[in-house]
Amino acid sequence: MISITSFRELALSFPATTEQPHFELSSFRVNNKIFATLDIKNQRACIMLTPIDQSVFIVFDKEVVYPVPNKWGKSGATYFELKKVSKSMVNDALKTAYQKKLAGKPSASKTVIKK
Repeated sequence: MISITSFRELALSFPATTEQPHFELSSFRVNNKIFATLDIKNQRACIMLTPIDQSVFIVFDKEVVYPVPNKWGKSGATYFELKKVSKSMVNDALKTAYQKKLAGKPSASKTVIKK
């Protein structure tokens, strides 16, 4: 189990992370890109993983860690039930999502096509 306070502390422990409102949720961002949201009312976090990373985390228990049930889930958005998941697993998922957003997507102008 991980508390709301512990989740917030973990998310904000990454350099240059900010917390901002996102509709009725709190969002955690780096380079103005959301890598996680926190739903305090439902004791649930959504962590923005890749589909491959998501497939690794959901192996744990699909009632505790599972894809968001919409197109975002198919893109890797993953729910973590905070009352049932370990702090270390959440930390690993946050680190994975943070690093992905920190790296950003390569721009079209930097794409090299080899012939």
